[in-house]
Amino acid sequence: MKIALSIPDELFDSAETLGKRLGVSRSRLYATALADFVAKHQSRKVTARLDAVYATEDSRLDAATRRLQARSLPRDSW
Repeated sequence: MKIALSIPDELFDSAETLGKRLGVSRSRLYATALADFVAKHQSRKVTARLDAVYATEDSRLDAATRRLQARSLPRDSW
C-alpha cells in the first residue's frame, strides 16, 4: 500500500543516510521501522494484559513453603 507522510527534514536526511548505509530502499527502511515500532507497542499491550491478570492473584508464599525455601538456602556470612 502506498502512503504519504510528513516528517522533519533532519529525520528524513538521517533515514536517507541510514538506508544508503544499509543498502535498503526507502520503502523497505520505513516499513521495517514501522514494523519494529508496532511490535514494540504490541509487546507492551501483552505485558499490560498479563499485569492485569496477575494483579488479582495472591503471590505470597504460605508459611510452610517460606520456611522450606529459607532452609534450602546456604548460610553465607556477608
